[in-house]
Amino acid sequence: MFFRSVKTCHVLRKYIRYFSGHHNSRQITVIRESEVMKRRFFVEHPITQSQVIISGPDAHHIRNVNRLDVGDTVTLFDGSGKEFEANIVFAEKKRLNLEIVQSQEISREIDGELTIAVALPKGDRQKVLVEKMVELGVTTLVPIHCERSVVQLKEKSIDRLNRWVVEAAKQCGRNLLMKIDAGLKFEDLLKDDGHSDDRFIAHPYEESVSGAQAVTQCESTSHVIVAIGPEGGFSDAEVAAASEAGWKKLKMGRSVLRVETAAAAAATLFGLGR
Repeated sequence: MFFRSVKTCHVLRKYIRYFSGHHNSRQITVIRESEVMKRRFFVEHPITQSQVIISGPDAHHIRNVNRLDVGDTVTLFDGSGKEFEANIVFAEKKRLNLEIVQSQEISREIDGELTIAVALPKGDRQKVLVEKMVELGVTTLVPIHCERSVVQLKEKSIDRLNRWVVEAAKQCGRNLLMKIDAGLKFEDLLKDDGHSDDRFIAHPYEESVSGAQAVTQCESTSHVIVAIGPEGGFSDAEVAAASEAGWKKLKMGRSVLRVETAAAAAATLFGLGR
């Protein structure tokens, strides 16, 4: 064990000298930003005072997983769009007191608003879906129930989705939380589309616009909504109803995509691609 520890120390010193002597400031900044992301923590209540108390599992995570203690600095966010630098001033087993050092508005949001209305997949794929939507900048996720849906949305399901939103935001650096809307029946979505300027329904078959064409059409659009169906796709009746309501059929590539893949493709096209 001693040999391994000494060897590890030598390796660490080697990398410190390497980064100090050979890497430019941009590369070092990236490393520092990565370290900051590891020390990002969410505070459920709006941060309005100079002192913040963190307790329970988050306090345990900060002390026992991240190995942080009094004198260490962390980054906090409360979903308001601000980022707070805070010092740990008091620490015990399940409680931390932190003092806010500074706050600033830091936006890592995409241009415009993007709503993804999706028939949720089963099991762990829901978590993957939420994580990718947060990382890709989606503004709102709307679970929808379609004729071929396999998941019945419950109140506790929404709570679980919101927990995953927070975890993904911690990791990717967003300071505004993606909104999870209450579940809607597909026909109700067609009636209440959030006043979107451009509305698309994923339909990988004939008479559908391509992703590139859709992005070109939306270059000056402030709000885009894309509907993604369940594993079996939207029924013919649902596609017809959407077309009648003014939705455009959208084709993303030549193959048929799984739910979470189609949602990520749409988020990339209309979020990062515009």
